[in-house]
Amino acid sequence: MPPTLTNAEKRDLKARAQRLEPVVKLGHGGMSEAFLRSLDEALSQHGLVKMRFSDHKEEKKDLAPQIAERTESALILQVGNVAVYFRPKPAATADLEARE
Repeated sequence: MPPTLTNAEKRDLKARAQRLEPVVKLGHGGMSEAFLRSLDEALSQHGLVKMRFSDHKEEKKDLAPQIAERTESALILQVGNVAVYFRPKPAATADLEARE
């Protein structure tokens, strides 16, 4: 289930994303299982991930939300050929649950 974020949280994530370099690129292979696996790993490690559309640029408006759905992440930002996704890191979620 994708995380639900407040507007303030989204603004903060957008600001943090400005300093990021794209970690994952969607190339000619498209939205393959290997691509989704690499994005999933990046989200697990970093939480906030910038992705670049190297190919499939004409389909990016349709693909970006599908990628978020498949990786159970939130699409924070999509500008040009770049999309930013967020999913809380597993350790951060465990820490929050331990505090409650």
